[in-house]
Amino acid sequence: MVRQLKSGGNQKGPIRIVLADGVYPLTQPLELTPADSGTAEMPISYEAAPGTHPVFSGGIRITGWTVGQDGVWETRIPEVAAGKWTFEALWVNGRRAVRARTPNAGNASVGNVKEEVLEPAAKGAGRAKQAHQTFTVPADIAKILAGLTTAELQDANLLLYHKWDVTRRRIDSFDAASLTVAVSGEGMKPWNRWDKQTKFIVENVPTALDEPGEWFLSRNGVLRYWPRPGEILKTTEVIAPVTGKLLVIKGNPEAGQFVEHINFKGLHFRYAQAVLPIADYEPCQAAARMGAAIEADGARQIVFDDCEIAHVGEYAIWFRHGCQENRISHCLIQDLGAGGVRIGETVAPKTEAGRTGHITFDNNIIVQGGLVNPSAVGVLICHSADNQVTHNEIADLFYTGISIGWVWGYAPSEAKRNLIAFNHVHHIGKGLLSDMGGIYSLGASEGTVVRNNVFHDIEASTYGGWGLYTDEGSTGILFENNLVYNTKTGSFHQHYGKENIIRNNIFIDSRLQQLQATRVEEHLSFTFENNLVCWKTGPTLAGPWDKLHFTARNNCYWNTAGKPVTFMGKTLADWQAKGYEQGSQVADPGFLNPGTGDFRLSKKSPALKLGFKPFDWTQAGVYGDRAWIKLAKNLPMPPVAIPAE
Repeated sequence: MVRQLKSGGNQKGPIRIVLADGVYPLTQPLELTPADSGTAEMPISYEAAPGTHPVFSGGIRITGWTVGQDGVWETRIPEVAAGKWTFEALWVNGRRAVRARTPNAGNASVGNVKEEVLEPAAKGAGRAKQAHQTFTVPADIAKILAGLTTAELQDANLLLYHKWDVTRRRIDSFDAASLTVAVSGEGMKPWNRWDKQTKFIVENVPTALDEPGEWFLSRNGVLRYWPRPGEILKTTEVIAPVTGKLLVIKGNPEAGQFVEHINFKGLHFRYAQAVLPIADYEPCQAAARMGAAIEADGARQIVFDDCEIAHVGEYAIWFRHGCQENRISHCLIQDLGAGGVRIGETVAPKTEAGRTGHITFDNNIIVQGGLVNPSAVGVLICHSADNQVTHNEIADLFYTGISIGWVWGYAPSEAKRNLIAFNHVHHIGKGLLSDMGGIYSLGASEGTVVRNNVFHDIEASTYGGWGLYTDEGSTGILFENNLVYNTKTGSFHQHYGKENIIRNNIFIDSRLQQLQATRVEEHLSFTFENNLVCWKTGPTLAGPWDKLHFTARNNCYWNTAGKPVTFMGKTLADWQAKGYEQGSQVADPGFLNPGTGDFRLSKKSPALKLGFKPFDWTQAGVYGDRAWIKLAKNLPMPPVAIPAE
């Protein structure tokens, strides 16, 4: 109808497509092309009727259940038996069920890892094209694997969590006598191999269907589900996904063909799956091989306002190639197989038209991510500039909250002038992965500003639960007026980079050490000034600070446990005699009530005389109506077990 109006010359003003309440099922994504565009004067909007909650759903309801003698529900799906459909996610009453797995809670650890290279790496590549890996498993895991048929064994999925990566493999074979699993795929990364610190689970195993909330789908189409307490067959809605994409915006930037001036308001996008070739689950930082339920190329002036994107298998939304001046605001993004939002691509654009930037992501909630691939992040900015990520609540992820840049080292990067401000990022890592942070940066990012954010409760598996993390080649970033607390390995860590500024931040209670730096370089690595650093456990510094090229001045340090504050084993006076920390003090900064999270300073605080400028950290996070703010504050956060050091 919209196209008819436009082609007939009958469009006299803005067009509104108003959706009534109900579920609009999709077996393939809604696709918008340049023919569906509006103009600045006559935009097109897809919006909910007042008081309604229309849902674009990529799932269908599963029916025909019977109850077995063991209490497990069972049904048969002919399309699955015929090989026409499969799915790897299931939702029961809107709650993601657990694909039958072992162990049920926590993870197992691999042992005695070996690799045989079948096809060597291409020239310049760091890993073999094809390899055969074996490793031993604990006896309780071996007992379950030994009970599987050959077909069931090969349908089982191994998920291995190693440092910042996740590898997913099918099982080639299992030797019960030696407790050895054999798999094949790409060679392990030399810099991130599997070892005895690598955790793993096995899922999609019928013998692991052993507790409420788990499900298993067999090749013959039989779906079994063990109901949770209180779930009644007659009133329970079971949804399985049939499509991986819900909305695709298809422009062609190089041809000058854009999809533009379209608004989505008050809509719900739910139920999308991720049934990917196993090769797409080879390890890749930030789950960057995964797509999104909503994808856009050549999109301009597209707005998502007051929408929900939930129950998806990959990322929620991705502005990919040649996207400019789009906006996502007041959206709830939850229950994600991967992460929340992706901006830009992992390969730098070759044309001006192909550049993605000027995306605004403001006042949104991202929660419960990484449920299929835990290495995903809340907001991922790759080769993209001039974006604004502001006033968002980002929580309950297994890896990094916000990631900027996609260049390792000092090669040219497109990730410039991004603003990351007033975000509340918390309860991430959760002890599963390592080498991550509240905010993580890569490569040259001149003009990027990270200010007025709050980062807290960041727990890594082994190492790398940092608040502010400038990784390989991070350059030209200003971090100021951020509050960081309750991290594992440091409130701030720079692996290596150039001319970053860390100014006027509050760093509280990292468990193992407070500040960390790794690589010594000839240039100025960073300037650290006017910061407050207070803690109970661990040393002040970790790394070769006595060899680094950095500037530190006018900072205030205090150990609240009453232990001496030292710098590489030296008193502040001795450290200053070597040219470091000029103007800094060891003194109680005078927080009004830090035990309750009140980090306001008393008027007599010595930090004020050092030049520290108080800022209002309570402004971080979402804003607007009370219900929206309350929703963000009351997000349920699962307890996190602190790994043994």
